[in-house]
Amino acid sequence: MLSMSTTVTNFIRRLAGPVQATPSGTSSLTLRLAVPADADALDRLAQLDSRRAPRGAVLVAEVAGDLWAAVSIDDGHAVADPFRPTGELVALLVERSRQLRRAQRLTHVPRVWPRAGYDHPAWS
Repeated sequence: MLSMSTTVTNFIRRLAGPVQATPSGTSSLTLRLAVPADADALDRLAQLDSRRAPRGAVLVAEVAGDLWAAVSIDDGHAVADPFRPTGELVALLVERSRQLRRAQRLTHVPRVWPRAGYDHPAWS
């Protein structure tokens, strides 16, 4: 017979959902503003996610030097690598972009405009 605490613990674990862990050996996480040199990396990330690349002021999350997720501060559009555990990273980026938008410190932030092929009409 299961005890009440075991049943409650199992229920809370199912309610909270799975915990995403980063692979062993990846200890560095960097949140930073994207620069125009990141446009190609953002385009590759967007193609992996089958979405358009974020535009304007973009916040990115790098794990061990690799770009895993990005969110546009201007419109909140987010992309992430679907083959890596990026759920918490996107939530962290969205919250930080909300803080930056609220503080309105975006006067001299570099803007990124990736050259994604699917941003253009088929006839161009």
